[in-house]
Amino acid sequence: MDKRDYYEVLEVGREADADTLKKAYRKLAMQFHPDRNPGDAEAEARFKEAAEAYEVLKDPQKRAAYDRFGHAAFDGGGRPGGPGGFDFATGFSDIFDEVFGDFMGGRAGGRRGAGRGADLRYNLEISLEDAFNGQTVEIRVPTSVACDDCSGSGAEGGASPITCTTCSGYGKVRSQQGFFTIERTCPACGGHGQVIDKPCKACGGQGRTHKEKTLSVSIPPGVDDGTRIRLANEGEAGMRGAPAGDLYIFLQIKPHELFEREGSDIFCRVPIPMVTATLGGTVEVPTIDGSAAKVNVPEGTQNGQQFRLRNKGMSVLNAKGRGDMYIETVVETPVSLTRKQKELLREFPRQGNLGRPDRLTPPADVRVRTARAAFSPIHHRLQHFPGSIFDQVKSRDRRLIYLKKLEQLIWVRKDAGCSRFREIKS
Repeated sequence: MDKRDYYEVLEVGREADADTLKKAYRKLAMQFHPDRNPGDAEAEARFKEAAEAYEVLKDPQKRAAYDRFGHAAFDGGGRPGGPGGFDFATGFSDIFDEVFGDFMGGRAGGRRGAGRGADLRYNLEISLEDAFNGQTVEIRVPTSVACDDCSGSGAEGGASPITCTTCSGYGKVRSQQGFFTIERTCPACGGHGQVIDKPCKACGGQGRTHKEKTLSVSIPPGVDDGTRIRLANEGEAGMRGAPAGDLYIFLQIKPHELFEREGSDIFCRVPIPMVTATLGGTVEVPTIDGSAAKVNVPEGTQNGQQFRLRNKGMSVLNAKGRGDMYIETVVETPVSLTRKQKELLREFPRQGNLGRPDRLTPPADVRVRTARAAFSPIHHRLQHFPGSIFDQVKSRDRRLIYLKKLEQLIWVRKDAGCSRFREIKS
């Protein structure tokens, strides 16, 4: 039976490129695969016919020979299958790996994966402001690049490598032992599928040289510590024109002197004067975008009190909007006071009820116990003082008793039914 034309088998024209041939064979292989057509001898024959046609036409040298001499170019040998036919056991295995390897995560071995450049890692440290605004920075990476003298081919003068005759360009050789087929890396080409007669002197036939290259990296707003940026094909160059690896940039955020970050929120400690904390007022605080925000401080603000500023935090990665900013007040204690200022501060506790225990409003039973405990010893001592002092204090209806060598302020309760305290100074 005469063989059909290989182009007719694959249903393509003679001008079809490699991608067209690959798609045509994939379509026929899926259509006539024995697993999809169990027991169908005609489908199996079409499947083997398509595999044989693609095995010849996918190779440029074999295709050129076929276009010139037809099927006669392979009569009597010249192919891995030996004289007179197609080695289905070995040839189809390579074709299936090549055509359907994309769905399997790539081929497990062979010339397609040999020599691919290694992936590289680069640690880049940026400021918190750069993480907020986004930035474009230039980095210098020492790596392997394609050789300029041989254009990455590894052959002197830029000549193309030739197909290895031992493995016919597959990068692996197989040997049959009974029912088992053993596959190993081709010893002639080292798995590349190609050999070089005259290696390039600049790269030693590897097709790459070591060099430092400058790259521009775009950092998006909102990145955080540990964010990874991938630059495809910017890793090490592959061997003899093989694909380059990728470059992975890992970001590190420098510690900031004012702000601490937690996700998209930032925290800041803001000092405020004692007078502002006491009487209330307005303070300006810096924000991460470089502007100043006004914060209203209410009367009686305590040390460590927090205030929230909405949408004043960090940018959100790959999204609109911002986080929040939290400020914590640090009440400043005045130093280097003048004599007048010290006198005013000493006078401060004597005026009004500011800072007295009744302002803290302790539980009623606690106030009663405290008042009785403090009042009892004072009342006992008053009764043993000279009558003139006792009478003088009683006649003026005052509760301030001056006891010798005692300067402590004691707050006592006038009676159990009173809700206010009175001052007794000794």
